[in-house]
Amino acid sequence: MGFILDGLDTEAYDRNYSDKELVRRIVSYFRPHVRQMVLVAVMIALNSIAGTGEPILISRAIDYVAADPTPRTMVWMVAGVLMLGVMAWLFNYVRQLYSARVIGDVVLNLREDVFEATIGHDLSFYDEHPSGKIVSRITSDTQDFATVVTLVLDLMSQVLLVVILATWLFTIDTRLTLLLIGMSPLAAIIALSFRRVARRVTQQARRVTAKINAQIQESISGIVVAKSFRQEHAIYKIFRENNRQAYRMGLQRGMTLNTIFPVMSTASGLGIAIMVYAGGLTAREGTVSPGDWYLFMQALGFFWWPLMNIASFWSQFQDGLSAAERVFALIDAEPRVVQTASEPVDDLQGQITFRHVTFSYEGETQDPEVAAREVVLPDFNLLIEPGETVALVGHTGAGKSSVARLITRFYEFQGGQILVDGRDVRRLDLQQYRRQIGLVPQEPFLFSGSVKDNVGYGRREATEEEICQAARRISNGDWIADLPDGLDTDVGERGGNLSMGQRQLVALARVLLKDPPIFILDEATASVDPFTEMQIQEGLELIMQDRTAIVIAHRLSTVKHADRTIVMRQGHIIEEGTHDDLMAQGGHYAELYNTYFRHQSLDYVEQFVAEVSASVPARA
Repeated sequence: MGFILDGLDTEAYDRNYSDKELVRRIVSYFRPHVRQMVLVAVMIALNSIAGTGEPILISRAIDYVAADPTPRTMVWMVAGVLMLGVMAWLFNYVRQLYSARVIGDVVLNLREDVFEATIGHDLSFYDEHPSGKIVSRITSDTQDFATVVTLVLDLMSQVLLVVILATWLFTIDTRLTLLLIGMSPLAAIIALSFRRVARRVTQQARRVTAKINAQIQESISGIVVAKSFRQEHAIYKIFRENNRQAYRMGLQRGMTLNTIFPVMSTASGLGIAIMVYAGGLTAREGTVSPGDWYLFMQALGFFWWPLMNIASFWSQFQDGLSAAERVFALIDAEPRVVQTASEPVDDLQGQITFRHVTFSYEGETQDPEVAAREVVLPDFNLLIEPGETVALVGHTGAGKSSVARLITRFYEFQGGQILVDGRDVRRLDLQQYRRQIGLVPQEPFLFSGSVKDNVGYGRREATEEEICQAARRISNGDWIADLPDGLDTDVGERGGNLSMGQRQLVALARVLLKDPPIFILDEATASVDPFTEMQIQEGLELIMQDRTAIVIAHRLSTVKHADRTIVMRQGHIIEEGTHDDLMAQGGHYAELYNTYFRHQSLDYVEQFVAEVSASVPARA
């Protein structure tokens, strides 16, 4: 079976729960619905009584008709059977109605819990786990969780039916009833033997489904890149391989779960043969009437088959337990970012202090070689004063983005302290703290909706007038005129209807509306036209006024306007100062300037134009 399970590894946060623990967690979701479940239980009991009453009444009818075959007797018996059938249908209808409502409420609450837990995880969680697999657990697995509940209700009904019927049969003939009950362990043994295999194959089937979901989502998200490199066939090839793996896994799962019924049918045939022989001997002795013998033969269907379903329930139960196990594992996944307290956060001044901070994206590890290789900030120290604009520059991998991510508490640091206004950031109420931080990432993300909706995302309680004012303050609102429908323009999925520059302007307006005391910007490297760049720069200057600003700088204009420029290399600060001071030193910053910033300077542009102009007559 190894070829089927290749590539279906569990997630790091997966864990194994016992059946007892899973059932306890499931029951906890039903506690708020005790009244409805009591009504369902009553309907199940009444339905079971009506269901067992029908064959009992028929067996009595056979004896009565044999003794007094009058039309009146037959009419009464037919009416009784019909009435019991109607009552059974009515009880079952009420049971299905209320159980469907309860199950729907439980799935609703479970899905809300798992989604709340998911969005509460730090960014390291999303770095390690594909979003498609997470989506599969929130949607597919929570829905399949309802299967467990339906099976439990069916099990209750069948158990009660067996108990009622067995009690009645004991009053007729103890030996035949004991013989019937004595064969039931055979059904349980057969079904329970499938238990381990069923749990394993259902888990693997869900993993391959999550794998396909993740690959489809990644392919659609990156379709532009795939088309630009003509890789559509490669994407389809990967999907086909995953889909075939899902087919093989689904086939094995179906064969495993469905094999139990033919095996049980064979065992049932053996039981019927035994009961026919034993019942015939008993009837010949005259200890049971023809109607009683009929009832025992009917009991093979009303007793043996429910027992088979109860036994086979365990193999089907694994399907729902696997789904519940995956959902609870996602809920119980431990976050890496842990607040040691939840102290209220008033208006911040914006002083930020790094004291001997050690940080690795991999977290703590026992291997010293791995730890040394993975550490991004080995011993980082930095003081940012309130209202100061600090530009972070350095080659890729220097640790610039890590500094910004630690300030926002997106990741957990392993050593040292980060203080905000002199308070340990790990002791602050995280939601209140993040409300006072404005972040514009390198590629601003816009949600589906209008430009106005996305600007207002920064402060949900803002009025429409406040949203419009914040948007107009960016470059005096000139950029709004370039939008087809102004602030009502639909941005499309992920902001695809807007240019990168327009997305940046929307993101800046969003932060301006929020008006946070701390502003963090990862300037985009995407090229924009000079006019849009000027609008973005005007927006940046407006936002960075009177607030602490940390900018991962890619533009020379931002570096020149910064109060202080921090030059980083391999997680260390190697230089700091103003642009002019650092250029005068002729150190690493001067090297970065010639690599990244020199072509943006006016002197360079004028020199380039002069060289081009001088070369034109020479060509002539």
